Amino acid sequence: MSLPVTFRRAASAEFIEASAWYETKRVGLAIEFMAEIDRCLSLASEHPFQFAVVHEDIRRVVAYRFPYNVYFRTEKHCIVVLAVFHGSRAPSIWQSRA
Repeated sequence: MSLPVTFRRAASAEFIEASAWYETKRVGLAIEFMAEIDRCLSLASEHPFQFAVVHEDIRRVVAYRFPYNVYFRTEKHCIVVLAVFHGSRAPSIWQSRA
């Protein structure tokens, strides 16, 4: 059974911004990026506890091909995405959302 996924506002904005940036690099690249993030979200939704805790109760799914990570918290009835975050950014940014 998979849990529904919800995004915090900041995570949604990051995802949209990254998608738009990838589209400026090559037509269709945003769709590939979104598909990869969707794969990460599906894994988190279906098997949330397979991912290691990286900070307090926050877990991480590492994207393939793109230098992004999805940080999420598992709640009773859903997965809450805290960040769709580029790997080279300071982790203190997403950690402050905990």
